[in-house]
Amino acid sequence: MNAIAPIEDVLDMVIVGAGISGIGMAVHLTRDCPDKRFVILDRRDQVGGTWDLFRYPGIRSDSDMHTLGFAFAPWKHEKSIADGPAILEYLEDITDEYALRDKMRFGQKVVSADWDSATARWSVVTETADGTRQRVLARFLFLGSGYYDYDDPYDAGFKGRDKFKGTIIHPQFWPKDFDHTGKKVVVIGSGATAVTIVPAMANSGAAHVTQLQRTPTYMVSRPARDAIANTLRKFLPEKLAYAITRFKNITLQDITFKRVRNHPEKSKEFLVGGVKQLLGDKFNETDFVPPYNPWDQRLCLVPDADLFDAINSGRASVVTDHIDSFDETGIKLKSGRHLDADVIVTATGLNLAFAGKIAISLDGKPVDFAKTFYYRNCMFSNVPNMAGVFGYINASWTLRVDIIGEYITRLLKQMDVYGAVAATPALPEGTTLQAEDVFEGFSSGYLARGKDKMPRNAPALPWRLNQDYRKDRMDMRQAPIDDGVLQFTRARELAQA
Repeated sequence: MNAIAPIEDVLDMVIVGAGISGIGMAVHLTRDCPDKRFVILDRRDQVGGTWDLFRYPGIRSDSDMHTLGFAFAPWKHEKSIADGPAILEYLEDITDEYALRDKMRFGQKVVSADWDSATARWSVVTETADGTRQRVLARFLFLGSGYYDYDDPYDAGFKGRDKFKGTIIHPQFWPKDFDHTGKKVVVIGSGATAVTIVPAMANSGAAHVTQLQRTPTYMVSRPARDAIANTLRKFLPEKLAYAITRFKNITLQDITFKRVRNHPEKSKEFLVGGVKQLLGDKFNETDFVPPYNPWDQRLCLVPDADLFDAINSGRASVVTDHIDSFDETGIKLKSGRHLDADVIVTATGLNLAFAGKIAISLDGKPVDFAKTFYYRNCMFSNVPNMAGVFGYINASWTLRVDIIGEYITRLLKQMDVYGAVAATPALPEGTTLQAEDVFEGFSSGYLARGKDKMPRNAPALPWRLNQDYRKDRMDMRQAPIDDGVLQFTRARELAQA
């Protein structure tokens, strides 16, 4: 291990990640606790997180920007289903508006964080590309590091990969300036990434794009522009128009999700009927009717029906089958069919990585988060002064970021009132909580593969990562910080220990 640079003074908070989660927490801290000193650490070289990493064709939001955007920063673009560059611009503007850039330290990969009970401080160790290590001390640690492994995406283990003479690309590592003009492309996958890439490549010069999937996904087409939002912006102040649109979309999302879950057969009929209407004679049940109920997996949003237009035009097609192996010229399917390809895109999913794969410990003892319980959607049983974000599965990620940011600043203010140096969601030894699957009711592959890495859920708040934004918002805003579960350590108690 390389030598660690000398310790600097103690900060109030270290924020890991300069993407949506980290920027959101930093803004709430700046607005609500302006006296607090903090830094934002990120292994990448610029703002953006996920939106800086992913550069595949057509990259866009898979939910509307009036809910994926922050409550404090109106989305001003005409399109509510936005592309990656527009989202990066939005994050850059917020970074500059709140003067966060001077607090950001790029090229700093956080490798470990150890809580010292004697001093009530986190010792956070970072590493640069050349192996140089530094230590930062902070009273609070916030993890805005995302939910997936930046280094190792899911490998489906296809046989014969080494035989293929063309180009194989995983969307997480898209080559810069890759030219697919005139090439036959096969995109393996059925999720949001595949549904985005297929029309983008089909409409930008590929000879033909085939989406190859094991099972179909429920898809719904919506306009990329929100007509109501754009009309309101013409007559109302920007912030008011945004607030109304945000409330509308949050309410509709919530109602729709619950209605779909409560009436799966009617919802299935509605969703499949919509696709059938858009595809006409190109529709078939094999490729477009999933074998599971709607919202068992996340719905795929198709803005302006671009995927269906590409299929109808003959520039794209969908094949539902299982892969036998790759060969020199493409993919051999178990049905005996062969798909010719110059390019194969393996949009087969991500690997979950809890806490950004940071080695987190308490007084030198590693924390096994799979044995902890979530506390109020963001903290963890018996882990002091630490919070993190895992966004909503059934709604926009940023909705959780905002309510967590509000909650953590409330917590910090309460700690100041008490003269507290630590706040710990206490779950006494011997206490029995019924453990539930943290992703219960959702069957997506990446969730199923990664659930054993995640903290656990109890049946009721506060010990759970909940999936009901409106209920969570009320709870996290109104529930007392000092709720009898959160235990505070005062500075004088630390001095006497």
